Amino acid sequence: MSEPSPSITPSDFDQFYTATAKRLVAAVYAATGDLAEAEDAVQEAYARAWQRWDRLTAEGDPTPWVRTVALRLAVSSSRRARNRMRAHFRHGPPPDLPDLAPDRVALIHALRGLKPERIGLPLAPGSHRHLLARPVPEQPRGGEEALLTHSCPPTAPHDSRKRSSVYSVRSLCTLAVPAIAVALLVGCQSASKTASVDPADAKPARITITPGSDTAAIAPDATVKVTASHGTLTKVRVVPDGAGSQAVTVTGALSHSKSSWHSTRTMTPGTTYTVEATATNAAGKSAVQHSAFRTRTAQQINGVTVTPSKGSTVGVGQPVSLAFDHPVRNKAAVERHLSISTSPKTEGSWGWAKDPLTGIERVDWRPKTYWHKGTKVTLQARLSGVNTGDSRYLRRDVSTTFTIGTPRISKVDIKNHTMTVYEDGQKQKTIPISAGQPSYPTWNGTMVVLDKAPMVNMTSESVGIADPYDKDVPWAVHLTTSGTYAHAAPWNEGRGYFGQTNMSHGCVGMSLADGKWFYNRATQGDIVHITGSTRATVAPGNGFGDWNLPYPSWQKLSALR
Repeated sequence: MSEPSPSITPSDFDQFYTATAKRLVAAVYAATGDLAEAEDAVQEAYARAWQRWDRLTAEGDPTPWVRTVALRLAVSSSRRARNRMRAHFRHGPPPDLPDLAPDRVALIHALRGLKPERIGLPLAPGSHRHLLARPVPEQPRGGEEALLTHSCPPTAPHDSRKRSSVYSVRSLCTLAVPAIAVALLVGCQSASKTASVDPADAKPARITITPGSDTAAIAPDATVKVTASHGTLTKVRVVPDGAGSQAVTVTGALSHSKSSWHSTRTMTPGTTYTVEATATNAAGKSAVQHSAFRTRTAQQINGVTVTPSKGSTVGVGQPVSLAFDHPVRNKAAVERHLSISTSPKTEGSWGWAKDPLTGIERVDWRPKTYWHKGTKVTLQARLSGVNTGDSRYLRRDVSTTFTIGTPRISKVDIKNHTMTVYEDGQKQKTIPISAGQPSYPTWNGTMVVLDKAPMVNMTSESVGIADPYDKDVPWAVHLTTSGTYAHAAPWNEGRGYFGQTNMSHGCVGMSLADGKWFYNRATQGDIVHITGSTRATVAPGNGFGDWNLPYPSWQKLSALR
């Protein structure tokens, strides 16, 4: 069976394997009740999926195909085991095959000493060599002729399936040496097919590792390959040198025939790796091969920051976000190494955005609709060794796990000068507000709480406003990177602004008491939806403005679409 086309990279398959393997093993285990059988069936199903990976991915999600194949393999194995058990109880254990008779042992001993020309018939290379090479008991000396004219033993009862081959040996025992040799070889042929391979006949397994120990340093995203001839691979480990190393361990996949293995992920730059491979030949004898190589040190490094932090509880609008220190040219390579798992299962998509103020590029994963309360979300980003473009590599894998908390959505109506706060779909409070004045209007659109602080110093210079100000602002809830906040504005109390007119420089202002009330409830990831402004809708990259695009439009921002 052919390998997948070169356009399909191992990282596609590795991402799929990481996201689905545990779930599929659990499903098959639930059906069979045998964990080892479930793991074997699932691994075989993944091996078969790899061979047709391009076709499966072209048809959609390959998970159902792998699950179906794994279940069928497990069920077939269980059915064969049950049939063997029934046969054992019905018919008893199979009879032991009889040992070679003394006459046959003597004949083999004599034939071993003959030259090929005396036998008179050519033997196929290697045919039944194992019979003539086996040690035999010492026999009474009487010369070759005495051994070759030894009478045949009585024929014992045999199963009808073996009778023809046994009869051919017995009926030809009195013929000349060439005929006896041929008959013996033919008679033993059917038995040799079911016997284990003789160790003297089996070639030792030979293992080849690429790159080898004498190879120059390789690129972190190069592929490690291990092949076995005259045997099958049983174990391959590719690990970084040094106890406590922060470098990643390399994962890989076996071919269907188990004669080759290739890595399925990138490696940490500037790291020495050790390879240990084990293969077993046809006689069950193991061979072990070791190798070591080094990955090139990255001349340029890219960094990544993950949001939200591990173990946090966030609002229903919080996307999974990875922000990069430098522009990412090879977005598809990065995205292929990202994996999201959720419980319960949630539909969503990656999309790339760029902050219009800072220029920082990031890739976000947002659900089709707001998260459901209580959802558990896990990110696995296997980024160590990924080339983000222009040979600028990422050095480490990153991950995070977080939980979705209380659904909190605040709706700001600029025309009516109000902000209504909802929790779990129930209205909690309507707050009088004062938003951006006509010369400095507030952004429209859906924003996500980025962070909050009890006091923030705000200046006109920080947001490029000509009207000068420099204030310490209390109870500040951050909404956009361009500087939009919902905050208390105590300097406007008693002036009749709140609930009446819009007089801010673009923020959503409220009284000191209302500002503290909102601040105490606001959580990273909460939704603030603003309508009624004369200003445009906030861009996806300005804070987490991801929700301002319809889901189909957001999906198009994925580098893999």
